[in-house]
Amino acid sequence: MSWATIVALAAGAYAFKAAGVFLGARLPTTGRPAALVALVPAALFAGIIVQQSIGDGSAAIVATRVLGVAVGGVAVWRKAPLFVVIVVAATVTAVARLTLGA
Repeated sequence: MSWATIVALAAGAYAFKAAGVFLGARLPTTGRPAALVALVPAALFAGIIVQQSIGDGSAAIVATRVLGVAVGGVAVWRKAPLFVVIVVAATVTAVARLTLGA
């Protein structure tokens, strides 16, 4: 990666941050638009989780990742502590990989 690329990416990152500062003050703070804006972080986080979970890999590895994320999601839904969620999801993923030979 060249220095010009790094400088361009850094400038773009700062431009996005500046746009958030300047445009954030103009967004409505009540009503439906505010409710939609409040959902954006959760949607971005969900997209990152899906992309990282099923991004690259063979079908067997993707299946074990999806199974681990699903079990972790159920543990979160059941209000398990974060440590328990991580251990349960990792254990299910490991057992599934052992079983499927992935």
